[in-house]
Parts: sequence; C-alpha cells; structure tokens
Amino acid sequence: MGVTILQKIALVVTIIGAINWGLIGLFDFNLVAWIFGEETMLSRTIYTLVGITGLVNIGLLAAPTEE
Repeated sequence: MGVTILQKIALVVTIIGAINWGLIGLFDFNLVAWIFGEETMLSRTIYTLVGITGLVNIGLLAAPTEE
C-alpha cells in the first residue's frame, strides 16, 4: 500500500512548517506570524496543524517500503 492522500497533505504542511522554522533560525523571521499576526487564533491554529501533521508523518516511518 502506498502513501495516502492524507499523508501527502500532512507531508506538505510539515514541509511548510519546516521552512518556517528555517526562516526563524536563519533570519529571525516568522512567516506565519508575519502573515497571520502574533499570537492570533489563526496563527495558533496553523502551529497546531503543523504539529498534528508531524505526528501523522510518523506513520510514514513505519510504512513498508516497496522493493
């Protein structure tokens, strides 16, 4: 069984979150806060979704690989 649509979406969201963390680390620039505001309900929702998608992606580690 291959990667599901949910896992692909989760992977994209996780990658976006990783890019945001990279921007924070390299340039002290938080893209999510810049777009949605500091400590707003929407920015907190984005951060929560990134965290949840990271957990969903744990399933990719356990998924069998096709040979």
